[in-house]
Amino acid sequence: MDALPDLLPQHVPALRRYARALVGDVQQADDLVQDCLERALSRAHLWRRPGNLRAWLFTIMHNLHANDRRRAASRPRAASIDDVLEPGRPASQIESMAARETLTALRHLSLEHRQVLLLVALEGMSYAEIAGVLDVPIGTVMSRLSRARERLRMTGGERNAASRSGV
Repeated sequence: MDALPDLLPQHVPALRRYARALVGDVQQADDLVQDCLERALSRAHLWRRPGNLRAWLFTIMHNLHANDRRRAASRPRAASIDDVLEPGRPASQIESMAARETLTALRHLSLEHRQVLLLVALEGMSYAEIAGVLDVPIGTVMSRLSRARERLRMTGGERNAASRSGV
């Protein structure tokens, strides 16, 4: 009777094909095949001889893959180093003042005007999307946005006039 380690090499090409079809990535597929073979060797006593070794190996691989998928779904996706944004830096004094003034001006807007302005400026939503979110007609969105921008301009103009006059 042949030992399990002697029988495994003939099944490796089929395991690789199946693994590549499952994961779609050559390196991940090779890792899956390696894990499968390691599991088969460490649990050789569970193989029922003269059972179908190929079916047993494919079952191991399928279960390993299913467990990996479940595990991956339950934890956050790891970001590639290329996906990570530049680290933040503290704002300069002028940028900090401008940000503070902008936030103050936003707080002085009515809730309806502030909502529309933030959905356009920060979230990049279209007028139709905003109308759906706020459950108002598109014309209302456009007029609220226009009024919000005008009020911000007026607030900015008042600040600039006050700073020029030394107030």
